[in-house]
Amino acid sequence: MNNYVPEILALIVLFAAFYTVTKGLYIVPQSMNYVVERLGRYKATLRPGLNLIIPYIDRVEHKLSILERALETFKISVITKDNVEIKLHTTVFYRIIDASKSVYRIAKDKRDAAIETATQSIVRSAAGKLDLDDMQASRSTMNTEIQNELGKAADIWGIEITRTEIIDIEVDETTKKSQRLQLDAERERRASVTEAEGQKKSIQLNADALFYQAQKEADAIRVKAEAEAFAIRQKAEAQSDQTRMIAAAIKDDGQPAINFEILSQQVQAISELAKSGNSKTMIMPSDITKVLGSLELISDVFKGNNPKK
Repeated sequence: MNNYVPEILALIVLFAAFYTVTKGLYIVPQSMNYVVERLGRYKATLRPGLNLIIPYIDRVEHKLSILERALETFKISVITKDNVEIKLHTTVFYRIIDASKSVYRIAKDKRDAAIETATQSIVRSAAGKLDLDDMQASRSTMNTEIQNELGKAADIWGIEITRTEIIDIEVDETTKKSQRLQLDAERERRASVTEAEGQKKSIQLNADALFYQAQKEADAIRVKAEAEAFAIRQKAEAQSDQTRMIAAAIKDDGQPAINFEILSQQVQAISELAKSGNSKTMIMPSDITKVLGSLELISDVFKGNNPKK
C-alpha cells in the first residue's frame, strides 16, 4: 500500500492545483459586473470577459446586472404654480454604471425605493415652477429637467438615470370642467377671430376690385381722350394743309380759286342736307346748274385750262 501513497499525493496536489486555478479564473458575462473583496474589503470590479483573481484571498461577493431597468409607474401628487393639485404618473429608467457604489452605498432592496423618493422630491420642485397649461405643453422639457436633477442625486449610488417619463397628468373633475369651459371659450374666440379676418379679407378684396375697376375706367377715359385729341390734331393738320393749299391757289389764281372754294362748300352742304334722315323735302336752288357749271369751270382753271390765257 505504501507504493500507492505517492500516486495518491500526486492526485491530491493535481486536484488542488486545478481547483486553485478555477477559483482564480472568472469569465464575466457581457451584461454583468462582479464585485471582488479581499479579506472582507472591496478590491476590484470585474468587467465582462476573462478575469483573474488571487484564489482564497480574493472572493467574488456580488454579481450585479448592468442592464437598463425601469421602475414600476408610480403617482406623484404635486401642486402647480397656479395652485392646482394634480397627480403625475411617472416612471424612471436607470442602469448601474459603478457596481461598487451600488453595493456599498445603498442596500440592494432599497435601491428602487430610494430612486422613487428622490424622483418625487425633484418632480414636485419642478412642477411648482409651472402653471398647469405650461406643464401639459412642456412635458418634454420637464422630463429633461427631472432626468438631469435625478441623475445628480443618483450618481452617489453608482446609478445612471437614462430616461424619465411623465406618462400622464391626472386632474380632478372640477379642474377638468374648468378646462372644458376654457377650451370652449378659446374655440369661440378663435372662431370669432377667424370670422372677423374673413370679413376683413372680403372687404379688402371688394375694395381692391372697385379700385381696379375705377383704375381701368380711368385708363379707358384717358385712352379715349387721347384718341379724340389725336383725331382733332389730325383734322386740324388736314384743315391747315387745306387752308395753305387754298391760300396758295388764291395767291396764284386769284378770284377763280375763291369761287371754287365757295362752290365746294355749297356742294358739300347740299350733300350733307341730302343725307339727313330728318329731311322730308329738299329745295334746290334754281341756278344749281350754274353752280355745277361754274364748279366745272373753276376745276378747269386749277387744271391749267384758264380761258383767259
